[in-house]
Amino acid sequence: MADTTDIPAIGADTGGKRPKSVRVVLLALMIAMMLAMLDNMIIGTAMPTIVGELGGLEHLAWVVTAYTLATAASTPLWGKLGDMYGRKGTFLSSIVLFLIGSALSGMAQNMGELIGFRAIQGLGAGGLMVGVMAIIGDLIPPRERGKYQGMMAGVMALAMIGGPLVGGTITDHWGWRWAFYINLPLGVVALVAVSAVLHLPKKRSEARIDYLGAALLTVGITAIVLVTTWGGTEYAWTSARIMELIGIGVAALVGFVFWQTKAAEPVLPLHIFRSRNFTLMSVIGFITGFVMFGATLFLPFYQQAVQGASATNSGLLLLPMLGAMLVTSMVAGRVTTNTGRYKVFPILGSVLMAVGLYLLSTMDTGTSRFTSGVFMAVVGFGMGCLMQITMLVAQNSVEMKDMGVASSSTTLFRTLGSSFGVAIMGALFNNRVQEVMAERAGALGSKVTEQSAQLDQASLAKLPEAAREAYQHAVSAGTHSAFLLGAVVAVVALAAAVFVKEVPLKGAGPEGKDEPDAPAAQPPVAETV
Repeated sequence: MADTTDIPAIGADTGGKRPKSVRVVLLALMIAMMLAMLDNMIIGTAMPTIVGELGGLEHLAWVVTAYTLATAASTPLWGKLGDMYGRKGTFLSSIVLFLIGSALSGMAQNMGELIGFRAIQGLGAGGLMVGVMAIIGDLIPPRERGKYQGMMAGVMALAMIGGPLVGGTITDHWGWRWAFYINLPLGVVALVAVSAVLHLPKKRSEARIDYLGAALLTVGITAIVLVTTWGGTEYAWTSARIMELIGIGVAALVGFVFWQTKAAEPVLPLHIFRSRNFTLMSVIGFITGFVMFGATLFLPFYQQAVQGASATNSGLLLLPMLGAMLVTSMVAGRVTTNTGRYKVFPILGSVLMAVGLYLLSTMDTGTSRFTSGVFMAVVGFGMGCLMQITMLVAQNSVEMKDMGVASSSTTLFRTLGSSFGVAIMGALFNNRVQEVMAERAGALGSKVTEQSAQLDQASLAKLPEAAREAYQHAVSAGTHSAFLLGAVVAVVALAAAVFVKEVPLKGAGPEGKDEPDAPAAQPPVAETV
């Protein structure tokens, strides 16, 4: 019979050393996080090949939208299920569902099947990120959790840089189906490691799942994501379809908030928003998502269209920003662990993010790659101060029983922020590009961008020189508008950061134990087999 020994939360009485079993669990969690973040990066590169084989070009956007919708809608549910029935079983279920969706997507025979299977994959992905954050929250006190921010930021940077390169390589040499099959061996490793080593206390709640609340939240989130996805592209912002979706979304979310005050076991307990820090971190997380995904969309495009960079290396073009984010996140984590202080990072991060975005808005057709790289690094330093600190402070602001919903809510706000960022910054960009093209190239300019304001390298090469120059000026003007909006939005994050109250982190020592605003620490226990 296997002997089991209790492992206290890291940093409690282990001298800061990680037990071997916890190291294995952390490795498995990082693999799971990689799966969730890498998928869309790889698939984006493979999409032209997929369309070439399966057809259905008119439904192309749904391959991404179905995944995003399912991920956003399921994120709060996974967090609540983990709180009610135990983190381990819920996390393993999300991995299995993600792998099933991946396998089915790789076997899809037409575009309709692929879209449906991507939705299944997205349902599983919604639990991967939440599970990782909540389990880390269970195993590691906030004071010690800062050490591992660098690991999570590293995974994020690796996914963003390596995703397009890996996707292109897999598609060229193995075929597009392996862009999905590659998830299977990695997922199995994570599944086995978590099953064998992670043993958290089991939970069994007698309360029933809040099905009505889950349905209302799902409808509300789905409507919001569809508005941000379709608005200005599939449908005009003032069209009847968009207005209907806005009405449905607002009605569903208002109904959801009302019902959460009545439900016995609400999907998203509203009492967690009584914590000022949690609410402020939700706002900052939303804005970070807004800025980050908008930046990662338009920066490679600017460098390809204006600076003549190769599309093949689009991930590498983000290296100054992602590298700065990784380094800063590691430093912020180490300082937080050593001092227990963190308020300076949301403030500093918001300032750097706003300044960096303003600098990016000044780029024009004459801006060198070195200069744009410096500007990107400033944004990266800002995001590095914010990315993991928002989750750390949010988790520190709730009781252990609400760790799952706190993690899922923070993740959800960041996801919604990214949807709004891509949609609103994209609308500004497209409108500005079309305006400048019409001004500089007349009827030809309007014709060039009538379908889309974003042209690939092949399309650019076919343009007359005058039209190509006009397009470069138009892209510069478009990025100016998009990044200037990002800078303004980042100022809101700064305003929120100023009001953060520096509550001592749990695990920070005696001073944290007497802090009345700090939730009582309930160190979880892991076991080794």
